[in-house]
Amino acid sequence: MLELVKTALRITTTAYDTELTMLIQAALKDLGLAGVMDDLLVDTSTDPLINLAVTIFAKRHFSRTAPAEYEALEQSYLSFKSLLRSSTGYTNWEA
Repeated sequence: MLELVKTALRITTTAYDTELTMLIQAALKDLGLAGVMDDLLVDTSTDPLINLAVTIFAKRHFSRTAPAEYEALEQSYLSFKSLLRSSTGYTNWEA
């Protein structure tokens, strides 16, 4: 997942790997706290929704963006988190 996030952020150096890894772990933890099943929340995930949510989370926290873009990334991440926590196959909660 680190390479996926680095590609999305247009980063080719390893200088930020530690920080990006922490952001990936934080995103996965945040999704877990929202109710997404633990077995989906691994840094080797191939699920496109999980990967996109983690990438948006990392971009929001890592990028030096204008306030409007930060807010747009925040809303996008919250939308994905809401989608995941309410979708069959992503939580153990019963309707």
